[in-house]
Amino acid sequence: MKQYTVKEIEALLPELEGESDPRWEMLRHDERKSVQALLARFVKQKEREKAARQRWEELMRYERELYAAGIERIAGIDEAGRGPLAGPVVAAAVILPKDAYLPGLDDSKRLTPAKREALFAQIEECAVAIGVGIVSAAEIDEWNIYEATKQAMAKAVAALSPSPEHLLVDAMTVPCALPQQRLIKGDANSASIAAASIIAKVTRDRWMHELDRRYPQYGFARHMGYGTPEHLAAIRRYGVTDEHRRSFAPVREALGVQS
Repeated sequence: MKQYTVKEIEALLPELEGESDPRWEMLRHDERKSVQALLARFVKQKEREKAARQRWEELMRYERELYAAGIERIAGIDEAGRGPLAGPVVAAAVILPKDAYLPGLDDSKRLTPAKREALFAQIEECAVAIGVGIVSAAEIDEWNIYEATKQAMAKAVAALSPSPEHLLVDAMTVPCALPQQRLIKGDANSASIAAASIIAKVTRDRWMHELDRRYPQYGFARHMGYGTPEHLAAIRRYGVTDEHRRSFAPVREALGVQS
């Protein structure tokens, strides 16, 4: 029986129809270490692909229920930046196509910055529509963070074209007339909301990197505006910018130390 070279085996593996394929059995008995290492990597890759597909099906259960009810344009809504002491709150709305498949998609908080950036590009490429809503620090001070977040979400929904038929929202209610479903931990349980969480997070992070270039002494690119010791020390030393949320207690307290 022919003995394949390692390069030939690399080309052959994707063609095999599972472990029932007689060629698989032949390869399993190949004593070359390089071949066994190749098979082990292939099996692990297949396991990762299977797990990614299973995770995707879990994330799509709410969307599939709505598709089955005849609803096609479903927008997931999420936000980024409710907790920081500086910068805007950003909301995103994403309508995914029914046949979308984004392996590795998850709640943005569970992903590395590099993975978020990669998925951001994939979502942009495949989405039916993406809307973004941004509410500034000054508006947050005027309204309060909860109201500001709702307004950012409403802006994101209004920016969608075509308009959605139904909303899936992470833990909040959007002030609009569209039918909507509020999901607790929606960014970990809905593909559309997870996609929105990535769009919102990456958009806000890019905004904060730009602020870092304008105000390098605050370290915005490192803490994204959150109340780290470094950030609070910078506020005490340099005061506040127009991007700081003066209504947030740590900012007021830091300014009180300064005065």
